[in-house]
Amino acid sequence: MQSIVSVLATEALPRVFVITLLIGIGVGFANLAVAYGLVDVIARVGRYLTEPANLPDEVGAAVLTNTVSVTAGYGMLAEFRESGLLDDRATLIAVVLNTFFGFVQHIFTYYGPVLVPILGLQVGLLYVGARAGISLAITIVGLVAGALLLRGYEYDSSAVEPDGPEEDRPRTHREKLRHAGAKTKTRLRSIVPRLAVIYSLVFLALEYVDLERITAVAEPITAVVGLPGAAVPVILVSTVDPTSGAIAIAPLIADGVFTAEEAVITLLVGSLFSLTVGTVKRSIPFQYGIWGAEFGTKVIVVNTGLKAVFIVVTIVVFAIV
Repeated sequence: MQSIVSVLATEALPRVFVITLLIGIGVGFANLAVAYGLVDVIARVGRYLTEPANLPDEVGAAVLTNTVSVTAGYGMLAEFRESGLLDDRATLIAVVLNTFFGFVQHIFTYYGPVLVPILGLQVGLLYVGARAGISLAITIVGLVAGALLLRGYEYDSSAVEPDGPEEDRPRTHREKLRHAGAKTKTRLRSIVPRLAVIYSLVFLALEYVDLERITAVAEPITAVVGLPGAAVPVILVSTVDPTSGAIAIAPLIADGVFTAEEAVITLLVGSLFSLTVGTVKRSIPFQYGIWGAEFGTKVIVVNTGLKAVFIVVTIVVFAIV
């Protein structure tokens, strides 16, 4: 078991630094995009998504940013909510809408270059396709929710327009950069302390969590689905680290212990259990850091709940087919 100093220095602080950097990029980009009128340009592309969901055009910029950086995209949404453009309901729906576009980024950074080579082409593409379907289904839920729950909503786009005592004359480039930098700095001051405290507490707590107890309930589930007994240790490993789970199951696929469909189901069950660890280790610190505890909890419940539901649905589909 690592010491407290070691956990903070090697686990918590590096994560806080990286996320702070990405949030700063997202919030800074949002402020610069507003200052230079880029939001309107980018939003035209995302309008095909935001209009059916009854969301303001500016959200389209955040949705498209997710394909590059999910953290930066969340930072933009946080800025729009903070400015008053979005209320809580509209923000939640925008978060759900973002899901598939955040997944697209991972295809190029993780699934394609890492997971597919480990699992092999057939199982790899089957698993990635399943995960893509889950993400797309959640985004469709966001579209439908927006169409039904945000009907008739009116947004004040002036909430994200530059403001100040000198708005009667055009700002210089230096003034725009200074203003965007000041707003970004202010926003980070409210986020970073929460990130540091919560991440530190979470990583320290995880040192004392018995993960085997969490996955003990996996055995009856694998029996019901009809998976080989070797699925349980794979699920345990996947709960801690999905990549290690893929590495663990790869030779078993080659040896014929798992069929392609059984391997995908096993990894999906592992991802279902990893939601618990992932929520504690990543979602709670990240979402609480960005939104605060009250609204962050709502985001976590919606995100985790939708993922769990559609993972279960996908498992059932694979088991039946």
